[in-house]
Amino acid sequence: MTPFGRKMRELRQQRGITLKQMANDLNLSSAYLSALEHGQRGRPSPGLVMQILGYFNVIWDEAEEVKALAELSHPKVTLDTAGLSPDATELANRLKRRIRELSEEQLRELLEVVKRR
Repeated sequence: MTPFGRKMRELRQQRGITLKQMANDLNLSSAYLSALEHGQRGRPSPGLVMQILGYFNVIWDEAEEVKALAELSHPKVTLDTAGLSPDATELANRLKRRIRELSEEQLRELLEVVKRR
């Protein structure tokens, strides 16, 4: 699941809306919305993000948060460390190899380190 998918599911559940109902209301397939929630689709287009924000009547700071989450929701990441230090390249490669082995707590800790920068 991507950060955007998690937020979209949270908004749906808070409002008591099923995936099928949302899909019908937005004229999208429920399979597509499900794949978007579960991170099996790439980052949503800005237009779709705006459509979803309007659907849930999300405005101001929360809308900016959702837009930022959409930008951070590409499930297949490519990282170019060319021109960076050997440590940066090693970190990227070790993370690629071991990310699936990290616990949720470890992932949150690493995420907090990166967010502080």
